[in-house]
Amino acid sequence: MNAVELERILKSISDGSVSVNEALEKLHDFPYSDLGFARIDHHRELRTGYPEIVYCAGKTPEQVRAIFSAMAEHGNNIMGTRAGREMFDFISPFFPDAVYFETARIISIKKKDIVPPLTRIAVITAGTSDIPVAEEAAITAELLGNNVIRIYDAGVAGIHRLVDKLPEIRACRVAIVIAGMEGALASVVGGLVNMPVIAVPTSVGYGASFEGLSALLAMLTCCAAGVTVVNIDNGFGAGFAASRINSL
Repeated sequence: MNAVELERILKSISDGSVSVNEALEKLHDFPYSDLGFARIDHHRELRTGYPEIVYCAGKTPEQVRAIFSAMAEHGNNIMGTRAGREMFDFISPFFPDAVYFETARIISIKKKDIVPPLTRIAVITAGTSDIPVAEEAAITAELLGNNVIRIYDAGVAGIHRLVDKLPEIRACRVAIVIAGMEGALASVVGGLVNMPVIAVPTSVGYGASFEGLSALLAMLTCCAAGVTVVNIDNGFGAGFAASRINSL
């Protein structure tokens, strides 16, 4: 249930078209639905501006289907992250309007349109190997109602590839910078733009990168002031944070 639906129910009570008992029945699952194995937070969009987003990894296909069904009844857009192709193949017969973003591993079921802000979000990667994390960030931001530009494979080993794109980046409101190896790209971008920069370390790199730990520590000790860092491979977290900034 969203704010519009709640307002409609309250208005129906006041004008007498809905009885108190009927209203209580409609509000039975507000603010959450208890499925036994999960409690779906229908109140979250009222509190935070975004509906609950489902982390699919570790859940059975049957659990994800039940969660999606409970959410769909309340008319919110549905997003499932870290979902494999097998999960989508199980889900899709029950939700014909479901869309799967293979690289991002995201399932989307669109129930209502979102008017995007005029400003955009830039998603920049150091290398092609960082694209899966970048797509998770980009698709998350787009599904939350943002326009995104993608600039991939612009790492510091060929810095001219980044410089060429600076006018496009500077026209955005937020930049998400995604890099593995030594994670240097975040510091470079942070020193070239006047917008919030969200750095995402990835687990891309050879042995001494320690599955992204080297990039994480480098980004946390970034030379450029004001660069914010999310966890290793957390494209979703970066896309969500960038959406909040862009919607201010």
